[in-house]
Amino acid sequence: MGNTLPTRVLGKTGVRLPILGFGTAPSGTRLKLKDAVRLYQEALDRGITYFDTAPDFAGYGKAQEQLGHILKERRREIFLVTKCFEPSGDAALKLLERNLRELQTDYADLVFVHSLGADKMDPSVVFSRRGVYPALMKAKAQGLTRFVGFSGHNRPARFIAAMERFEVDVLLNAVNFADRHTYDFEHGVWSLAAKHHIGLIAMKVYGGQRGSLFAGVSNSLMPKHYLDMGFRYALSQPHVACAAIGMATQRELEENLHRAKNFTPLRPQEIQRLEALGKPFAKEWGAHLGAVV
Repeated sequence: MGNTLPTRVLGKTGVRLPILGFGTAPSGTRLKLKDAVRLYQEALDRGITYFDTAPDFAGYGKAQEQLGHILKERRREIFLVTKCFEPSGDAALKLLERNLRELQTDYADLVFVHSLGADKMDPSVVFSRRGVYPALMKAKAQGLTRFVGFSGHNRPARFIAAMERFEVDVLLNAVNFADRHTYDFEHGVWSLAAKHHIGLIAMKVYGGQRGSLFAGVSNSLMPKHYLDMGFRYALSQPHVACAAIGMATQRELEENLHRAKNFTPLRPQEIQRLEALGKPFAKEWGAHLGAVV
């Protein structure tokens, strides 16, 4: 009974997820195997089923290998997410095969065309006949993944253009009350995604870390006393299913579980307050997650 978390449906996938997901980058880069496995086990026992991971060169350290120790025993309990940060299809498929080997499973639930806004991920390559997107759609048809998504922290216009031309199941984007004034995935991107019933997952809900897209524990840029509001802001966005939050300590897990269990949507006056509060943060942080356009 105490492990029950609020759940929501992930868009047209029809999958119901807890509103709190586990981002494995901090644990993968900071924890030894036994400590990481213990933390993942605890999170799963406490009701978190969405586990977001990626290979080491994407900044996740040993997270996939660590998570594999749980997956070989409890695969059916987990909604497993991994990423392909490669623009070409051949390289992406080789990477997906490596990811699945490290994770000790033969399929993922969701694979992202990762960091679509990055310089490396030129859309003219990503969506070309030999690009990562058609390669992952082929992998989906072959049962290597149930769903294909686009993830990213910046250049929101790329996501709008992609959704207008290509089929996608899920988006994972940086959404917080400060970066709303810089990148603003909430309005142009997510409002269009909702029309297509695309599943929405929030990341960087506490701001992320300056100078690195992936490193750092959950409370990096945002002052600690604003974390509760940061969580509520992300989960108050229309149609969002889940917030994927990086965690590396028992305390962080406990704090985020508390926020999820006690979640209440923002009231209109709180929305107005965060609108004003986010502007100076946005000015201070700048385009810390990469180019805007």
